[in-house]
Parts: sequence; C-alpha cells; structure tokens
Amino acid sequence: MQKIPADFDDGSPCAVQVTSTDYADGDFFPLHSHGRGQFAYAARGVITVETESGNWAVPPLRAIWVPAGLAHAMQMRGPVTMLNAYVRPHAARRVGLPRHCQVFGVSSLVRQLLGEAAGIPANYAASGRDGHLMGLLLHEIAAMPALSLNAPMPDESRLAAACSAFLAAPSLVLGIDAMAQRAGMSRRTFTRQFRLHTGISYLEWRQQACLLAAVVRLGNGEAVTRVAMELGYSSPSAFSTVFKGVLGEIPSKYFSAAAAAGM
Repeated sequence: MQKIPADFDDGSPCAVQVTSTDYADGDFFPLHSHGRGQFAYAARGVITVETESGNWAVPPLRAIWVPAGLAHAMQMRGPVTMLNAYVRPHAARRVGLPRHCQVFGVSSLVRQLLGEAAGIPANYAASGRDGHLMGLLLHEIAAMPALSLNAPMPDESRLAAACSAFLAAPSLVLGIDAMAQRAGMSRRTFTRQFRLHTGISYLEWRQQACLLAAVVRLGNGEAVTRVAMELGYSSPSAFSTVFKGVLGEIPSKYFSAAAAAGM
C-alpha cells in the first residue's frame, strides 16, 4: 500500500491539525492511508473517494471523514480547494467520529473554524486560544449531519462485478431483473444477497449511485436537465426532488451558492 506523505507535522502531539491546499482537475491520490483520521472539506470543487467497501462523492461545501488507517483513493473532479482536519485516533474516538467513511454536512461555523485553523502552526499550545479553537472544531465536526452520498460495494464477487459495471454507466433504467442477470442470479437470490452484502436494497443503492454520478457531472458544469435525463430520471423536477432531499437545495441553487462561497 502506498503511503502518501502527510502535509503536516505528524510528529506533533496535538490532537488536530488543519491544512488548506489547491488541486488541479484530475489530481489523483492512489490507494493510501494516514496515521490520523482525515476530515476533507471541499471548499471548492468535487472530490470522489473510493475504498474496498464503497464509493463516495463530496460536493462543494461538504466533507468526508476517512478514519485513520483506512486505505482509500481520492480524486479531484475539477479544480478543488480542500481543507483537511487531521485528527489523532484517540481524539476521534473521544468525540464519537465513525470508524467508516462518511460524507457530512458542514455548517457555516465549521467552515469558519477550518479557515481560521488552517493558519495555526503544527505545535500549538493545547491550553491556549489555538488549542481551544481546535477543540471546538473537533466537537463541531462530530456534530455534523451524515449525508447519503455513498454506494457501498458488496464483497461477493458476482455482485461486485455487476455493481462495478453499473458504476461505469449508471442509470435508473437498469432494473432488478437486468442486474440479477448481470450477476448470474435469480431475482429472488439477487435481492436477498444484495441486501445481505450492502445493507440496503438494490433500488436504494441504484438511487445513491446515480446521485453520486450526478454530483460529479453537475460539479463539472453540466446542465441539470441533461444530467437528469441521461441518468434515467423521469424529469428534471424528479431529480431535483431527490437532490434536495439529500443536500437541502435544488441543484441550480446549490451549485450557485457553492460557486459564490468559493469565490
């Protein structure tokens, strides 16, 4: 497994360290892990993350938590400004951050704290202002709402192959029978095994996988109507309803607000 050199002083005893980095479209970090947990906030652009157990999309103004030691690949989908809060494992456990990848909402307070924390040196005094700011940041991160922006990957080989093919060309048109045929299973066996190996139904997974694809495409500037229709939604309004249910705004408002915030 490749270890990506950390862009902070990992020898520091401090529980949290924050960095801010600009990336170009397509920048890619192959499978790697960190000694600290990583809270990666997309101040601008879209980030995708892949592990053995699933795929995640991080739209602008949202973040993903990657626990310490978890092997993951990360790619920038368009120009990205990323603020990372690197958290020592004991501190992550103390505030109850999950032991799996998770996309989170990010409040305006957390955005401001991340921006302020990015200028704090690595070896700050835990008992001073810097230490209290980092402590507040950590607790606020742990309080952020989880978002359903992932497509878990089954560990059963036939299901995994069928899901990989779907992710290469996602569409709501691909029903249960077609996926069962791809996996070489009967409909009944497929539905039972899919839930067993992913924790959700195929129809839920299909919806989430299509939303991931939509986030990436919209982040690259594609039109809402084109994305919605090519992914198989019945109408742009139907797609906007699904998008708003997860991200709180219809796509046009969401990406307009994200672009304004990233200026």
